[in-house]
Amino acid sequence: MNAMCAPQDKGELALRITEALESVYPDASCALEAGSDPWKLLIMGILSAQCTDRRVNEVSRELFRYYPNCSSLSRADTATVETLIRPCGLFRTKARNIIAASAMLMERYQGSVPEDMEELVALPGVGRKIANLVRGDVFGLPAIVADTHCIRIANRLGLCSTSDPEKVERALIPLIPPNRSAAFCHRLVRFGRDCCAARSPRCGECPLRSQGLCRWSDVRFENNPR
Repeated sequence: MNAMCAPQDKGELALRITEALESVYPDASCALEAGSDPWKLLIMGILSAQCTDRRVNEVSRELFRYYPNCSSLSRADTATVETLIRPCGLFRTKARNIIAASAMLMERYQGSVPEDMEELVALPGVGRKIANLVRGDVFGLPAIVADTHCIRIANRLGLCSTSDPEKVERALIPLIPPNRSAAFCHRLVRFGRDCCAARSPRCGECPLRSQGLCRWSDVRFENNPR
C-alpha cells in the first residue's frame, strides 16, 4: 500500500470507502423485492434468516399471493404458511413469527409498520438487523444493517474489530454519513458477493485495494496473489 495515499484516521477511511463503493455500485439497492411495501419488507426480512435473498424472493411471491396484506396474514392458518415458506428453512419458527408479527401490527398499529427501533424489535422475529433495514429503506433514517457481509468487510477494512452485530453497528454509526448509511450497507452486500467473499476473496480485483483503502487485502495479496 502506498503510505502517501493511506487515510489518516477511521473517519477519513470510512468516507473514502463510502465514496469508492458509490462509484462502483451507484445503483445498489435492497436485494429483497418488496417494492414500496413496508410490511412486505418486514416479513421478507424475517424469512431471510439463514436463507438467500433469491430464495426469499421466490417464496414470498407465492406467500403474498395467498396473503397479500398484513390483515390476511395475521389470520392465516399456521400449517398453510409453513408449507408455503418451507424452502426458506426454519419454517415452523418463521411461520409463527410472521403470523404473530402481523397480528401485533394489526392490534397496535392498524397494520402499519412503526419506524421506532424499540417498537420494531418488539415484533416477533425482528432484531436490530431487520429493524435497521426497514428504518433505512422505508423511512429514510440513518441505519446500519449489520449482516454477515457488513461484519466481515467492516473488520477487514479496519472500521471495527468485533464480530458482534450490535457493536459493529455502533462502531459504524459515527463513521458513515447518516444520509448514506442505508445505501452503504447495500453496497457492502454487492461488494461482498462480487469481490470480498468470506472464503475466496478476489483481492487482486479489489477496487478498494487499488485505492489504498484495505490493508487486509494488501497483506493477503502479497502473501497469496491471485
